[in-house]
Parts: sequence; structure tokens; C-alpha cells
Amino acid sequence: MTIHKPGRRLMHNVPLRFVQKKVSGHGHREINASLSLTSMIDFLVVVVVFLLITFSASGETTIPKGVRLPDAENTLDMIDAPIVAIAGSDILVDGARAGNTRAIEESKRLQRIDELFNVLKGKRELWKQLYPGKEFPGVVILQIDQDVPAIVVKSVFQTAAFAGYPNVSFMVGMIPKTNKAGGE
Repeated sequence: MTIHKPGRRLMHNVPLRFVQKKVSGHGHREINASLSLTSMIDFLVVVVVFLLITFSASGETTIPKGVRLPDAENTLDMIDAPIVAIAGSDILVDGARAGNTRAIEESKRLQRIDELFNVLKGKRELWKQLYPGKEFPGVVILQIDQDVPAIVVKSVFQTAAFAGYPNVSFMVGMIPKTNKAGGE
């Protein structure tokens, strides 16, 4: 037996060329990479379940805490329109601040709310740019607590009309209809 210089010898005498290339350090990376599909499937299941839980096809909107909507028996489903809400003394349009009711409550007289007017006018112009050639529906939804003074409601209503939204709907809580013709 001959004496060899000390060094790495593991797998050197395997007669396969790709093994000898790998052992001697001249091998290339594998082109095909293996992926663990288990973690990908787990991730996709979690995402799908999350989306199914948070999705609402009925158009339900969140109502701020402390806001009690008036109840009504004859109601319609929600439509896609800007929502003007009064939360405390703030006026919100689609969740963004667009004015304050303090000046109206202090003066106790009907007045136009300039910030609300500008926001609604901007939304109307944006709608016209997105849908050229279509007639603007001019619908706005008011989400107002039942305890808000009437002068504030009238001012918001009038400001929306001045901004190009003459069709105003009120968001209300639904009272179940009773069967008056039945034998109950």
C-alpha cells in the first residue's frame, strides 16, 4: 500500500464523475430547488379563512361607538355612496374628518359647512372623472345619532345638496316587519 498525502478523501474513489466534481469543490448548484408545499398551503389556508371572515357582501358598515341610529320599519339595502357621519362634534366623510358642528350648535342657526362642502364637491368631481358620460347619481348617506340637534342635521343636509348631492338617505336601524294580515 502506498503512502498518500493527508487530506480529504471521503467519496474520492467513487467512479461517478458528478460525485467527484462535488467532492473536489467544482460542482455547481442544483438547478431544481425543492420547496416545502406544506408551509405554503398552511399560509394560503390562513389567508383564505381571514378573507372569508372579514368579507361582507351585504354592504354592512361600522358604526362608531356611542352612535344610536334611529329605527325604521321600511328600509332599503345599502348603496355605494359617500357616508357623512356625525361622531360627537366631528363631521366625517367616509371616515375622514370634514368639519365640526360646534359653530352650528352655538349659533343655533342654519349654515353651510365649508369643509364638508369642499370634500363632497371633490368626491363629485372625482366620480365624474372616473365615469365620464354617465349621469351623476348625487346620493349621499347620512349616519347621524338620533340625539343630534335638528339644526345640525338640516345644515349637513343643506350642505350636501349645495355640493351636488340632492338625494340624501339616512342610515337607520331596521325594525323587523310584523305580519298584520296573519292570524296572530
